[in-house]
Amino acid sequence: MSQPQHRQRRARPAAGIALVAALALTATACGDSGSGDSGGEGSGKGKIVFWDNNGGVRTDVWKQIIAAFEKKYPDIQVEYVGIPIADVQKKYDTAIAGGGLPDVGGVGTAYLANMVAQNALEPVGDRIDGSDLKGKLVTGMVTSVQAAGGQGKEMYEVPTSANQGTIWYRTDLFSAAGLQPPTTWSAFYAAADKLTAASDNKFGFTIRGGKGSIAQALEMMYAQSGIESFWDGDKTTVNDPKNIAALEKYVGLYKKATPEADLNNDFVNMVAEFDHGNVGMLQHNLGSYNDHVKALGKDKVDGIPLPPSQDGGVRTIVSNPVDGLGLFKSGKNKAAAWKFIEFAASAPMNSLWSQSAASIPANTGAEKDQWINESKPTKVAMDSLNDPKTKIVQFPYYLPDWNTITKADTEPDFQKVLLGKMTAKEFADELAGKLNDAQADFAQHNKK
Repeated sequence: MSQPQHRQRRARPAAGIALVAALALTATACGDSGSGDSGGEGSGKGKIVFWDNNGGVRTDVWKQIIAAFEKKYPDIQVEYVGIPIADVQKKYDTAIAGGGLPDVGGVGTAYLANMVAQNALEPVGDRIDGSDLKGKLVTGMVTSVQAAGGQGKEMYEVPTSANQGTIWYRTDLFSAAGLQPPTTWSAFYAAADKLTAASDNKFGFTIRGGKGSIAQALEMMYAQSGIESFWDGDKTTVNDPKNIAALEKYVGLYKKATPEADLNNDFVNMVAEFDHGNVGMLQHNLGSYNDHVKALGKDKVDGIPLPPSQDGGVRTIVSNPVDGLGLFKSGKNKAAAWKFIEFAASAPMNSLWSQSAASIPANTGAEKDQWINESKPTKVAMDSLNDPKTKIVQFPYYLPDWNTITKADTEPDFQKVLLGKMTAKEFADELAGKLNDAQADFAQHNKK
């Protein structure tokens, strides 16, 4: 499909690549920094340090896993360090530049390429092949990890779980309004309208207008448009006319079927709107399921995958970040660190962790556990992923500037669209231009 051409090559935001280069050079100059430090296998005993990349939220379940690991391996002690998810990438960058990386850490594909570019992570493909994990990791998650690393088929993290975009809806409000679950886009928009009574502070939907808004907007665009690839050759499909039309419908909900305060909503405020107000629907991933159940009860909330692009058509799902565990190159006791990764990614522990996170487990041995059958949204999400008709759009997490472009550079523009100060087409063209430039630079840098 053809893409609108930009009048000239824009000055692209070089902050991401510049930071990577600067940190890599700084780390190389520091003998114990970690970046480029090959570390060693060690004795397979003693202490290892583990950084949890969602500290506070997942602390309890990780402490259960660590206790079970130390019982099985009494000659290995795991020091747990919880890092809040909002701070983890900066924490890793600082440690890569100045030293102090852990032996093992939680790593997500959203920032994997940045860490690979800084030579911080040990390839783990061969270790997986030589372990009990061989052949037991969900193929789609493996593919996402390989793509996000930007180094061909090499693996730089062991996947533990994945999320999926979900339409959460208040079953009590739908029932009272005589509405069926929003399994089609026409039903979704009709429900958003019918459940809205702004004068009574009742709204059909809550939109994410603040931090984290771009990933959710892109997810809604591709799910509605049915476009099956993020790239058409070396140009992004973000500003394809079908995606622009989808974006117009999505942002058209703001203030018409959503609270006006949604303009600045981040994850916490968006979820609070849904869980503690009179909002009929929310678009987020499986990770917020436990929040909804705690606030509303299982009988008042349910979740379904984003509907097919056309009523009864193909379902298009974007690749949500895959969470996983990374083995750090600078570690001096990699043998013990790998034992911990292999244990944590085993079916029983992976199931325990995924149940706590309400996520899809990466170990195929966990897929038939009872909790998944009892967690309807997770089960339905897994079924949709396993449906051969489902198409997965891979986000280019391998681009060093992906996070910079889709967060700091673009979130203010999305707010302008919501306020009517920027058109959906202008927004999509601007974002596409930055992505095309980043892709061109990546391709040039990786020429053989």
